[in-house]
Amino acid sequence: MTSKSKKRVRRIRKAAAFGLAFTLAFATLAGCAKEAKSADPSPSPGVSVPAATGAAVSPASSGAALAAAPVKDDYVLQIGFGGGLCEAALHIAIEKGFFAEEGLKFTTTKVDSATSLELISAKKIDASFGLLAKMIQPIENGLDIQFVTGVHTGCIRILVPSGSSIKTLADLKGKKIGVPGLASSPAVVARRALAKAGVGVDEKKLEVEFVNYSAADLPLALKNGAVDAIAHSDPQAIVAEKDQNLTELLNTATDPFFKNEYCCVAYLRRDVIEQHPEAAAKYARAIQKAAHWVAEHPAEAAQIQVDKKWVPGDPKLNGEVLATYDFRPSGSGAKEALEVTAKDLQSLGLLKKDTNVAKLVERSYIHLDGVEDSSVKLNP
Repeated sequence: MTSKSKKRVRRIRKAAAFGLAFTLAFATLAGCAKEAKSADPSPSPGVSVPAATGAAVSPASSGAALAAAPVKDDYVLQIGFGGGLCEAALHIAIEKGFFAEEGLKFTTTKVDSATSLELISAKKIDASFGLLAKMIQPIENGLDIQFVTGVHTGCIRILVPSGSSIKTLADLKGKKIGVPGLASSPAVVARRALAKAGVGVDEKKLEVEFVNYSAADLPLALKNGAVDAIAHSDPQAIVAEKDQNLTELLNTATDPFFKNEYCCVAYLRRDVIEQHPEAAAKYARAIQKAAHWVAEHPAEAAQIQVDKKWVPGDPKLNGEVLATYDFRPSGSGAKEALEVTAKDLQSLGLLKKDTNVAKLVERSYIHLDGVEDSSVKLNP
């Protein structure tokens, strides 16, 4: 081999050696990069990292997803209350600590029958307690609430002066009836009761005249002869009955048809229930506990209501009235009363003919966790 050929071979060998060294170096660097990537704390798919800390999740979790710690709901429920004797369960839930026992945080706002539904629609309050019948037409018109429990029966009366020639509901044909609002529960109950007595109460056949007065002025209107009868709720109704020696044509606490039907219910806005189901359930359970307590202690409940200025009146008389109500809380009881009343209202032309009552009922009642749901037989 010539010296020239030998030099050429040596150059080729050096180039090969250099190429081999470069390849080995590149492979080493790639391996290091791969190891560094493996040690990156970013989670692999299916493994969650607590957002608050950004901490790495150990591979020791065997690839199982780690559930985020449950978030405690400390929502403060805004409860609207009125001055009705029939609200005893709500008042007692506060005074006897049933809300506190459930761990519910809440505030209270004084409302009246004319503004409570407006306030809940405007999201000024989250929950309240009241007469079921007055809420059905607003629900049909878009009021987005849900009933969570029936609380008790009774609390509405139709009264006439003692010695009046009006002896029965049928005798009210052609007469004037004072009511605390044309869409109020006393007005709705009066229409239902009169219809069953054969008196026309719808637009096609209206055989009575309903006259609107403030709740405080109704007894005076009856005394002065401006109306022939009044439909009113307690405690104003029972106070007027005793003070003016009035005669009952109807008492929903004792009437064969109405005595087994829930008049009063607890309810909340739908969005509050959806966003804060725990708080909503606490509210319903506390109301039910309080209802049972009132059933066992009506006289004491009435005394507390007056002493704490929830309602006016004579505590002895109020206690006697509370004892006539049937405090047997039930979730499904509210649903059944809603269905019975809505069907009656539709037959009287107070709900639209094309309103699907079954859907209205399903949309407006919800059973919440731990809420008592005893079956209650209502009137046919």
